[in-house]
Amino acid sequence: MLEPCVNQAAGLQSLAPQLAPKLIAVTSHGQQQGELPLLWSLCTTWVDMGLPVMVLDGHSLESDQNPGLFQMLADPMGDFHDEHESVAWSVLPAALGFAELAQAGFNSHTVGNSFQNYGVVLLYADAATLTGLVQGSGLAPLLVVAPLKASSLSAYQALKQLLLGARLNPTVANIALVPNARSAMTSPAQNLQDCAKNFLGLDIRPLTVSATANAGDSRDEINRLALQLLESAVFLERHPLQRTH
Repeated sequence: MLEPCVNQAAGLQSLAPQLAPKLIAVTSHGQQQGELPLLWSLCTTWVDMGLPVMVLDGHSLESDQNPGLFQMLADPMGDFHDEHESVAWSVLPAALGFAELAQAGFNSHTVGNSFQNYGVVLLYADAATLTGLVQGSGLAPLLVVAPLKASSLSAYQALKQLLLGARLNPTVANIALVPNARSAMTSPAQNLQDCAKNFLGLDIRPLTVSATANAGDSRDEINRLALQLLESAVFLERHPLQRTH
């Protein structure tokens, strides 16, 4: 079982070598214009904290020419693993690997051993995939609401599936184009908040990230979100494996 991560975000860099990898999820819902830039900013922030990041991309298929999670699960101590373990930030295709983990049951030992040299293992997939992988784990998958008309509907559908199908309460990030107090909550985010309250009885409090804020303000907002996601992460258990000679 996944274990809740107790993390007060203090001294992260000095603690990184002792901690097991932390599992974090980002939920895709057809709004990659907002999801991907924020995801990359979060990865950069964690790396700056001294936490190497592995992103497992559920939208990309593994193959012999493009190996990824599926191959690492089959041979966690193989040479392919060595190619990535010294990199501070990597992205691997993971669609087939996610399907295998969902069918067999998510095993934190297996995944933790495969990525034991990373500080953060991030799952990037749609709500249906995450429901099959980590339901009931206590994770709070990030759900990004972009300033687009369709974003509130697709975000609500993803939120509903995570809440009812996986018993997961997402962390909601609102991308705001105009960084001031009066307009901080964009219409799609407000619509999502209203629908969650009216139809699901869920009171969500989106964390705003200003897309056009000055560099300092935007960085502070992303740092707060990065720390919040670390606090709601779960530890991946790991047991060092020995190579056979």
